[in-house]
Amino acid sequence: MSNTPSAAFSDTKAHYDLLDGLRGVAALMVIWYHIFEGYAFASDTMITTFNHGYLAVDFFFILSGFVIGYAYDDRWGKSLTMKDFFKRRLIRLHPMVIMGAVLGAITFCIQGSVQWDGTHIGISMIMLSLLCTIFFIPAMPGVGYEVRGNGEMFPLNGPCWSLFFEYIGNILYALFIRRLSNKALTVLVVLLGVALALFAVFDVSGYGNIGVGWTLDGVNFGGGLLRMLFPFSVGMLMSRNFKPMKVKGAFWICTIVLIALFSVPYLEGAEPICTNGLYEAFCIIVAFPVLVWIGASGTTTDKKSTQICKFLGDISYPIYVIHYPFMYLFYAWLIKNQLFTLEQTWQVALCVYAWNILLAYLCLKWYDEPIRKYLAKRFLKKK
Repeated sequence: MSNTPSAAFSDTKAHYDLLDGLRGVAALMVIWYHIFEGYAFASDTMITTFNHGYLAVDFFFILSGFVIGYAYDDRWGKSLTMKDFFKRRLIRLHPMVIMGAVLGAITFCIQGSVQWDGTHIGISMIMLSLLCTIFFIPAMPGVGYEVRGNGEMFPLNGPCWSLFFEYIGNILYALFIRRLSNKALTVLVVLLGVALALFAVFDVSGYGNIGVGWTLDGVNFGGGLLRMLFPFSVGMLMSRNFKPMKVKGAFWICTIVLIALFSVPYLEGAEPICTNGLYEAFCIIVAFPVLVWIGASGTTTDKKSTQICKFLGDISYPIYVIHYPFMYLFYAWLIKNQLFTLEQTWQVALCVYAWNILLAYLCLKWYDEPIRKYLAKRFLKKK
């Protein structure tokens, strides 16, 4: 474990260094996944590189459940009320949600304020979409403020769908899940694990993968809830029962395995079960919890590695929240110029990648940390 980040709450517990670092690694992989998603989107083909990068969301949910259980489980009824918990989570998460929404509106206007089919969108609908994103009101497919026209819950910043479910997870934790005994939580985890495995293995979504949750049709909302509830709950269960084991090189082992898992190509085969869904279930139910356990067991052994993990952890959330508005611009550029491969566009792709990392760091230092410090001082009780 390490010292807490500079903008953390005054009574925040020490962080798990390696888990912070792994969160950053997964966030960096998400950017690469979305870059290759752009080539697939532009050419109307399947994602061929980092094909399973979308599973980073499920990894994030396990980390979230583990960390929230560790940070708050022993505070209820002592120093923590439900009101305080919700204020803390809003202060931690929502400033960057607002920043991502604003950047989404700006890049949509730069793109020409048009849907993917070329339909022009008026400024009033853009502003309404901005307000809905800021207040986390998801868009139903086809409504006027669903400005991109492809059904996203949050069309100005698509990945906000996972934060929407993260908020639901936090609410359920405070109201219900935290009150469960270890035995009851274990039963819940088993039931949710079975449901998730069946959803993936029998391809309930019809997508051939478990990449659901981004839109508000029935299967996506139900699937999104399931994608959040199982990993979040299993992360909580792990935090309650965690006993570290000795692992040398835990960070590098977990990093290599994560990258390898995300890089596996799409696995063909739908009869009698979906082969790709079986792989996804293995990752979410088996591999990711093991990696989190190993990561929580390991420690950094020198100042430099501690700084690397801290940096990766600090930028992981800003990167995830602010990168996709610029992916929309990248996708539009690829489509306009009929560019379909990394070989054709590697210079631009690297610039997009580097720009998102730089902007995430600038947002962290010049916006997120100062805002969170102010809000914590203004709205949280002094201890």
